[in-house]
Amino acid sequence: MPSEAEINRLSAEFEAKTPQEILAWTIETFWPDVALSSSLQTQSIPLLHMTTHLKPDIRVFFLDTGFHFWESLIFREQMQMKWNLNVVDLYRDSRWDNFCHRYARDLPLQDPNLCCYIHKVQPMQKATEGLRAWITGIRRDQTPERANARILELQPDGLLKVNPLLNWTRREVGAYITANDLPAHPLLERGYRSVGCAPCTRPVTPDESDRAGRWAGRGKTECGLHTDMFQQKDLAKAQQSFIINPFEMDS
Repeated sequence: MPSEAEINRLSAEFEAKTPQEILAWTIETFWPDVALSSSLQTQSIPLLHMTTHLKPDIRVFFLDTGFHFWESLIFREQMQMKWNLNVVDLYRDSRWDNFCHRYARDLPLQDPNLCCYIHKVQPMQKATEGLRAWITGIRRDQTPERANARILELQPDGLLKVNPLLNWTRREVGAYITANDLPAHPLLERGYRSVGCAPCTRPVTPDESDRAGRWAGRGKTECGLHTDMFQQKDLAKAQQSFIINPFEMDS
């Protein structure tokens, strides 16, 4: 692993590089201890296309939360078969099963942070154990939290988070999709420009941002994968973000 000083230098240098150049460096430096996470929605397809052209067998982490739209699951299967993707489905820890069987129906509405922690954050924490680099598709223009992100972000546990599309805009994503004739998520034509779990996603109007339909009206814009929550590997410490105490509910 490059030193922290070297990572900071490279991150600044990569501001002027293309996503493909950043990806090539990442794969060459960290293979085989590198993986890509993807939600397999329309905005995710360009990075998936670039990465798999460089390394077709790279692991693609897909968070199967159990709350996806059917259209999302069908599109995921279609893309895996069409591009021969090495998709690794990530699921919640089975130790949450009893709790979720009792409360998961209302959990997305009652405590979306806890729901995301169980179904997204913890599974990704486990999947990235042993990796040296994790490629994500976040962009600075998506949310205020992402506006200050860096292309290379060294995590406390030594994992390097790589954000090749960080400087791209919605326009550039669209141009790449058009230029390469890439498939679109079936819900895009129904106004879902950003697709998450069904209970927490609504269509957006033309004058709204792409992610305005995610957790609308709940004061939440991130699932936790790209916030401080991802650093909380101890449930007790993470609970400061929760409304519900899962230990009390499951007692």
